[in-house]
Amino acid sequence: MYVQALGKWLILAAVTGVLCGVIGSLFHIGVHEATALRDAHPWLLWCLPLAGLAIVGVYKLFRTEGQGTNDIIDAVHLGKELSIWLLPSIFLGTVLTHLCGGSAGREGAALQMGGTIGYNTGRLFHLDDRDLRTATMAGMAAFFSALFGTPLAASVFAIVVISIGVLYHAAFIPCLTAALVAYGVSLLMGVEPTRFAVEMPELEAGLMVRVAILAALCAMVSILFCSVIHFAEHQMKKRLPNPWLRAVVGGFAVIALTYLCGTTDYNGAGMDVVTAAVEQGTAHPAAFLLKLLFTAVTLAAGFKGGEVVPSFFVGATFGCVAGPLLGIPAGFAAALGLAAVFCGATNCPLTSIFLAVELFGDGGLLYFALACGISYMLSGYNGLYSSQTIMYSKLKAQYINVHTNAHHAGAPHAEPPVAGSVKDRTGARK
Repeated sequence: MYVQALGKWLILAAVTGVLCGVIGSLFHIGVHEATALRDAHPWLLWCLPLAGLAIVGVYKLFRTEGQGTNDIIDAVHLGKELSIWLLPSIFLGTVLTHLCGGSAGREGAALQMGGTIGYNTGRLFHLDDRDLRTATMAGMAAFFSALFGTPLAASVFAIVVISIGVLYHAAFIPCLTAALVAYGVSLLMGVEPTRFAVEMPELEAGLMVRVAILAALCAMVSILFCSVIHFAEHQMKKRLPNPWLRAVVGGFAVIALTYLCGTTDYNGAGMDVVTAAVEQGTAHPAAFLLKLLFTAVTLAAGFKGGEVVPSFFVGATFGCVAGPLLGIPAGFAAALGLAAVFCGATNCPLTSIFLAVELFGDGGLLYFALACGISYMLSGYNGLYSSQTIMYSKLKAQYINVHTNAHHAGAPHAEPPVAGSVKDRTGARK
């Protein structure tokens, strides 16, 4: 039985990895070429409102309005079905957003496309409900790995991001296999993995203390990041309920912000700014706030992409500026900030540590572990994904089972699950 199960998952994961590797590589190339085209033709920024209208039209055409990363998480939580039409919707929407200068990332598209591919591949294999959830996670890991070239971090992220405090061990081999296959396919298709060259300092107690202080500050930045993103989305939908109008207004707002700032640094993903912060130790003092503003307006208006790469930008530029004030080398502080803000925003400390190792090398492993641990603890129960569940308290070994952004440390706690009981999303037994 064990050998049969292993064989089943290796085959399904390999198929999923190939599909995600090919589509993910094409997506990476599409976003890269769209960015290069925008850089060569700055006037494309003025097409952003039209791009917003096109995105709304595409989502209505494929009947995928309102679907996003939270639906992928719900597919694992609740067995929710995922339409295959989400795949072309988010692909086209993200490429159009980057082509015309919207401020967004790629990982939201990665999780959505990967989850959709994994889920529908599982259906082709006639998997049952529980195995479909594992197949969805395998797709998430594979697509993330194809885009960033970080198979271990991608695997762990897909497994832990759903329910913080619960590790789906049964999904590890499917996720890792799919991620490794997708990574190999992306390399064959010419996609360069994301890597940064940064000098790691020697381990010393004084620097550990300063890193801990920076991590605490990064936790506050992650709270600000998530709060502004959610606030902007809520306000835009409340004040401009018509999605067509919201896209046009948001598009012109990004154009106005770009001209007010006098730079295109905050349009698109901004990975060149992240690279400059980490490898050269240079960043504008207000860069992290401006990127947050650009991203909040872009995503609230209905443009597509994701929040994780912007969190890289915010964390790296904040760390680059704040680190030297604490006596930490700017480039190293930028790397710490990237990992710590990502951790605070996603509530995934293990993923963040593995991500740091794959992006920057293992020379500063203990520093990154400390930074991610502190950021995770101090960032509270905020997060980018409202469907994400925090299973256990960050303050004590206590079961709480609440959704991200809906819990406060002093709120009443849920009772732990009873073996054999079926629990709904709020933790109440049926």
